[in-house]
Amino acid sequence: MSVEAPFELIDDGLAARVDSSRPVTIRGYLPALDRRAAEASVDRARGDLGHLQAFGLRPIGELETRVVQEEDWADAWKTHFPVLRVGRRLVIRPTWRDHEAAPGDVVLALDPGMAFGTGLHPTTRLCLAALEDLADERRVRGARVLDVGSGSGILSVAAGLLGARSVVAVDTDPIAAESTAANAGLNKLDDVIVARRGSVPVADPPFDVVLANLIASLLVDLAAELRQSVAPGGRLIASGIFIDREAEVAGAFEDAGLHVVGRLAETDWVALTAAPG
Repeated sequence: MSVEAPFELIDDGLAARVDSSRPVTIRGYLPALDRRAAEASVDRARGDLGHLQAFGLRPIGELETRVVQEEDWADAWKTHFPVLRVGRRLVIRPTWRDHEAAPGDVVLALDPGMAFGTGLHPTTRLCLAALEDLADERRVRGARVLDVGSGSGILSVAAGLLGARSVVAVDTDPIAAESTAANAGLNKLDDVIVARRGSVPVADPPFDVVLANLIASLLVDLAAELRQSVAPGGRLIASGIFIDREAEVAGAFEDAGLHVVGRLAETDWVALTAAPG
Protein backbone atom coordinates (compact mmCIF):
# COMPACT_ATOMS: atom_id res chain seq x y z
CA MET A 1 0.00 0.00 0.00
CA SER A 2 1.28 3.50 -0.82
CA VAL A 3 -0.17 6.96 -0.22
CA GLU A 4 1.03 9.52 -2.80
CA ALA A 5 0.35 13.11 -1.84
CA PRO A 6 0.45 15.69 -4.66
CA PHE A 7 3.40 18.04 -4.41
CA GLU A 8 5.29 20.82 -6.11
CA LEU A 9 9.06 21.17 -6.20
CA ILE A 10 10.65 24.15 -4.42
CA ASP A 11 14.19 25.31 -3.56
CA ASP A 12 15.50 24.57 -7.06
CA GLY A 13 14.07 21.08 -6.95
CA LEU A 14 15.76 20.07 -3.69
CA ALA A 15 12.59 20.12 -1.62
CA ALA A 16 8.86 19.60 -2.07
CA ARG A 17 5.69 21.21 -0.74
CA VAL A 18 2.48 19.18 -0.43
CA ASP A 19 -0.44 20.70 -2.34
CA SER A 20 -3.48 19.96 -0.17
CA SER A 21 -5.87 21.32 -2.78
CA ARG A 22 -5.24 18.37 -5.11
CA PRO A 23 -6.35 14.76 -4.62
CA VAL A 24 -4.23 12.09 -2.96
CA THR A 25 -3.57 8.83 -4.82
CA ILE A 26 -3.70 5.58 -2.87
CA ARG A 27 -2.26 2.47 -4.47
CA GLY A 28 -2.68 -1.09 -3.27
CA TYR A 29 -1.07 -4.24 -4.64
CA LEU A 30 -2.60 -7.72 -4.57
CA PRO A 31 -1.12 -11.06 -5.64
CA ALA A 32 -2.94 -12.17 -8.78
CA LEU A 33 -2.10 -15.87 -8.73
CA ASP A 34 -5.61 -16.59 -7.42
CA ARG A 35 -7.69 -14.52 -9.84
CA ARG A 36 -11.03 -15.06 -8.03
CA ALA A 37 -9.57 -13.96 -4.70
CA ALA A 38 -8.08 -10.87 -6.28
CA GLU A 39 -11.37 -9.96 -7.96
CA ALA A 40 -13.24 -10.46 -4.68
CA SER A 41 -10.80 -8.12 -2.90
CA VAL A 42 -11.31 -5.47 -5.58
CA ASP A 43 -15.10 -5.74 -5.29
CA ARG A 44 -14.89 -5.43 -1.50
CA ALA A 45 -12.64 -2.35 -1.74
CA ARG A 46 -15.02 -0.74 -4.26
CA GLY A 47 -17.95 -1.32 -1.91
CA ASP A 48 -16.07 0.08 1.09
CA LEU A 49 -15.20 3.22 -0.87
CA GLY A 50 -18.87 3.65 -1.68
CA HIS A 51 -19.73 3.50 2.03
CA LEU A 52 -17.18 6.25 2.74
CA GLN A 53 -19.10 8.63 0.49
CA ALA A 54 -21.92 8.65 3.06
CA PHE A 55 -19.68 10.52 5.52
CA GLY A 56 -19.53 13.61 3.30
CA LEU A 57 -15.79 13.47 2.85
CA ARG A 58 -13.97 14.80 -0.17
CA PRO A 59 -15.04 13.31 -3.51
CA ILE A 60 -13.58 9.85 -4.00
CA GLY A 61 -12.57 8.93 -7.52
CA GLU A 62 -13.33 5.70 -9.31
CA LEU A 63 -11.34 2.65 -8.32
CA GLU A 64 -9.08 1.67 -11.20
CA THR A 65 -7.29 -1.65 -11.58
CA ARG A 66 -4.58 -2.98 -13.87
CA VAL A 67 -2.26 -5.93 -13.98
CA VAL A 68 1.36 -5.16 -13.11
CA GLN A 69 3.82 -7.67 -14.50
CA GLU A 70 6.54 -8.91 -12.18
CA GLU A 71 9.94 -7.49 -13.12
CA ASP A 72 13.52 -7.60 -11.99
CA TRP A 73 13.35 -4.15 -10.40
CA ALA A 74 17.08 -4.14 -9.71
CA ASP A 75 17.75 -3.95 -13.47
CA ALA A 76 14.51 -2.61 -14.99
CA TRP A 77 15.62 1.03 -14.61
CA LYS A 78 18.57 0.39 -16.92
CA THR A 79 16.26 0.25 -19.94
CA HIS A 80 15.75 4.02 -19.59
CA PHE A 81 19.46 4.86 -20.04
CA PRO A 82 20.48 4.65 -23.71
CA VAL A 83 23.83 5.43 -25.31
CA LEU A 84 23.74 9.23 -25.49
CA ARG A 85 25.66 11.58 -27.77
CA VAL A 86 26.33 15.04 -26.32
CA GLY A 87 27.79 17.81 -28.43
CA ARG A 88 30.02 16.87 -31.35
CA ARG A 89 32.30 14.20 -29.89
CA LEU A 90 31.22 13.11 -26.42
CA VAL A 91 29.31 9.84 -26.12
CA ILE A 92 28.00 8.48 -22.82
CA ARG A 93 27.87 4.69 -22.84
CA PRO A 94 26.19 2.97 -19.89
CA THR A 95 28.35 0.01 -18.97
CA TRP A 96 25.57 -2.46 -19.79
CA ARG A 97 25.26 -1.24 -23.40
CA ASP A 98 27.44 -1.73 -26.49
CA HIS A 99 28.51 1.09 -28.77
CA GLU A 100 30.61 1.18 -31.90
CA ALA A 101 32.53 4.43 -31.73
CA ALA A 102 32.77 6.64 -34.77
CA PRO A 103 36.09 8.29 -35.68
CA GLY A 104 36.74 11.14 -33.26
CA ASP A 105 34.24 9.96 -30.62
CA VAL A 106 35.22 10.42 -26.99
CA VAL A 107 33.33 7.61 -25.24
CA LEU A 108 32.62 7.74 -21.50
CA ALA A 109 31.82 4.41 -19.87
CA LEU A 110 29.43 5.18 -17.04
CA ASP A 111 27.68 3.34 -14.23
CA PRO A 112 25.79 6.04 -12.30
CA GLY A 113 24.81 3.79 -9.39
CA MET A 114 22.99 5.90 -6.79
CA ALA A 115 24.74 9.18 -7.65
CA PHE A 116 23.43 12.05 -9.80
CA GLY A 117 24.82 12.38 -13.30
CA THR A 118 23.74 10.17 -16.18
CA GLY A 119 23.74 12.71 -18.99
CA LEU A 120 19.97 12.51 -19.32
CA HIS A 121 19.34 15.75 -17.43
CA PRO A 122 19.80 19.04 -19.33
CA THR A 123 22.10 20.46 -16.64
CA THR A 124 24.64 17.67 -17.20
CA ARG A 125 24.39 17.89 -20.99
CA LEU A 126 24.93 21.65 -20.87
CA CYS A 127 28.05 21.20 -18.73
CA LEU A 128 29.43 18.59 -21.10
CA ALA A 129 28.75 20.77 -24.15
CA ALA A 130 30.44 23.78 -22.49
CA LEU A 131 33.40 21.58 -21.51
CA GLU A 132 33.72 20.39 -25.10
CA ASP A 133 33.77 24.03 -26.22
CA LEU A 134 36.64 24.71 -23.83
CA ALA A 135 38.45 21.66 -25.20
CA ASP A 136 38.05 23.09 -28.71
CA GLU A 137 39.67 26.28 -27.38
CA ARG A 138 42.61 24.15 -26.10
CA ARG A 139 41.79 24.96 -22.50
CA VAL A 140 41.33 21.38 -21.24
CA ARG A 141 44.28 19.33 -22.48
CA GLY A 142 47.01 19.49 -19.86
CA ALA A 143 44.80 21.50 -17.49
CA ARG A 144 44.18 21.12 -13.77
CA VAL A 145 40.42 20.68 -13.34
CA LEU A 146 38.14 20.94 -10.31
CA ASP A 147 34.70 19.27 -10.33
CA VAL A 148 32.49 20.61 -7.52
CA GLY A 149 29.52 18.36 -6.77
CA SER A 150 30.89 15.51 -8.87
CA GLY A 151 27.93 13.12 -8.47
CA SER A 152 28.61 10.08 -10.63
CA GLY A 153 31.86 11.63 -11.84
CA ILE A 154 30.61 12.10 -15.39
CA LEU A 155 32.13 15.57 -15.78
CA SER A 156 35.42 14.51 -14.19
CA VAL A 157 35.67 11.55 -16.57
CA ALA A 158 34.84 13.75 -19.57
CA ALA A 159 37.57 16.20 -18.57
CA GLY A 160 40.04 13.35 -18.15
CA LEU A 161 39.21 11.83 -21.53
CA LEU A 162 39.52 15.26 -23.15
CA GLY A 163 43.09 15.43 -21.93
CA ALA A 164 43.07 17.09 -18.50
CA ARG A 165 46.35 16.54 -16.63
CA SER A 166 44.60 16.11 -13.29
CA VAL A 167 41.06 16.33 -11.90
CA VAL A 168 40.04 16.90 -8.28
CA ALA A 169 36.43 15.77 -7.81
CA VAL A 170 34.63 16.80 -4.61
CA ASP A 171 31.14 16.05 -3.35
CA THR A 172 29.59 16.26 0.10
CA ASP A 173 27.89 12.88 -0.47
CA PRO A 174 30.18 9.91 0.25
CA ILE A 175 28.23 7.78 -2.24
CA ALA A 176 29.08 10.29 -4.97
CA ALA A 177 32.78 10.19 -4.10
CA GLU A 178 32.70 6.37 -4.34
CA SER A 179 30.82 6.52 -7.65
CA THR A 180 33.29 9.02 -9.10
CA ALA A 181 36.24 6.84 -8.12
CA ALA A 182 34.56 3.76 -9.61
CA ASN A 183 33.81 5.49 -12.92
CA ALA A 184 37.35 6.86 -13.05
CA GLY A 185 38.53 3.25 -12.86
CA LEU A 186 36.12 2.12 -15.58
CA ASN A 187 37.67 4.70 -17.90
CA LYS A 188 41.28 3.96 -16.84
CA LEU A 189 41.66 7.41 -15.28
CA ASP A 190 42.67 6.35 -11.77
CA ASP A 191 45.94 8.25 -12.12
CA VAL A 192 44.15 11.41 -13.32
CA ILE A 193 41.04 11.74 -11.11
CA VAL A 194 41.18 12.10 -7.34
CA ALA A 195 37.73 11.81 -5.73
CA ARG A 196 37.16 13.03 -2.21
CA ARG A 197 34.35 14.11 0.05
CA GLY A 198 33.98 17.84 0.61
CA SER A 199 33.09 21.20 -0.93
CA VAL A 200 35.14 23.82 -2.78
CA PRO A 201 38.79 23.15 -1.78
CA VAL A 202 39.85 26.78 -1.30
CA ALA A 203 43.09 25.63 0.34
CA ASP A 204 44.23 24.05 -2.94
CA PRO A 205 46.06 26.07 -5.61
CA PRO A 206 43.62 27.54 -8.15
CA PHE A 207 42.54 25.44 -11.13
CA ASP A 208 42.56 26.08 -14.87
CA VAL A 209 38.99 24.81 -15.24
CA VAL A 210 36.30 24.61 -12.54
CA LEU A 211 33.09 22.67 -13.14
CA ALA A 212 30.11 23.32 -10.85
CA ASN A 213 26.87 21.56 -11.79
CA LEU A 214 24.92 22.55 -8.68
CA ILE A 215 21.78 24.67 -8.25
CA ALA A 216 21.30 28.43 -8.43
CA SER A 217 21.17 29.04 -4.67
CA LEU A 218 24.40 27.09 -4.08
CA LEU A 219 26.16 28.86 -6.95
CA VAL A 220 25.19 32.20 -5.40
CA ASP A 221 26.38 31.13 -1.95
CA LEU A 222 29.65 29.70 -3.28
CA ALA A 223 30.44 32.47 -5.78
CA ALA A 224 33.38 33.84 -3.78
CA GLU A 225 34.87 30.38 -3.16
CA LEU A 226 34.47 29.44 -6.81
CA ARG A 227 36.21 32.67 -7.86
CA GLN A 228 39.07 31.85 -5.50
CA SER A 229 39.42 28.43 -7.12
CA VAL A 230 39.75 29.71 -10.72
CA ALA A 231 43.30 30.50 -11.81
CA PRO A 232 44.07 33.70 -13.76
CA GLY A 233 43.03 33.07 -17.35
CA GLY A 234 40.98 30.05 -16.27
CA ARG A 235 37.32 29.29 -16.74
CA LEU A 236 34.33 28.34 -14.57
CA ILE A 237 31.46 26.33 -16.04
CA ALA A 238 28.37 26.63 -13.84
CA SER A 239 25.17 24.71 -14.51
CA GLY A 240 21.98 23.70 -12.71
CA ILE A 241 20.48 27.17 -13.18
CA PHE A 242 16.77 27.67 -13.81
CA ILE A 243 16.39 30.34 -16.46
CA ASP A 244 14.53 32.63 -14.06
CA ARG A 245 17.52 32.52 -11.66
CA GLU A 246 20.11 33.29 -14.32
CA ALA A 247 20.36 37.01 -13.59
CA GLU A 248 20.79 36.33 -9.86
CA VAL A 249 23.63 33.87 -10.46
CA ALA A 250 25.32 36.12 -13.03
CA GLY A 251 25.07 39.03 -10.58
CA ALA A 252 26.66 37.02 -7.77
CA PHE A 253 29.47 36.01 -10.11
CA GLU A 254 30.07 39.61 -11.14
CA ASP A 255 30.18 40.69 -7.51
CA ALA A 256 32.76 37.97 -6.84
CA GLY A 257 34.93 39.01 -9.80
CA LEU A 258 33.76 36.44 -12.36
CA HIS A 259 32.57 37.78 -15.71
CA VAL A 260 30.18 35.71 -17.83
CA VAL A 261 31.78 34.99 -21.21
CA GLY A 262 29.55 32.17 -22.48
CA ARG A 263 26.03 30.84 -22.19
CA LEU A 264 24.24 27.66 -23.25
CA ALA A 265 20.54 26.91 -22.71
CA GLU A 266 18.24 23.91 -23.03
CA THR A 267 14.53 24.01 -22.15
CA ASP A 268 14.36 25.90 -18.81
CA TRP A 269 18.01 25.37 -17.87
CA VAL A 270 21.09 27.51 -18.40
CA ALA A 271 24.85 26.95 -18.10
CA LEU A 272 27.20 29.89 -17.78
CA THR A 273 30.92 30.06 -18.53
CA ALA A 274 32.75 32.73 -16.54
CA ALA A 275 36.28 34.09 -16.40
CA PRO A 276 38.07 35.94 -13.59
CA GLY A 277 38.80 39.57 -14.23
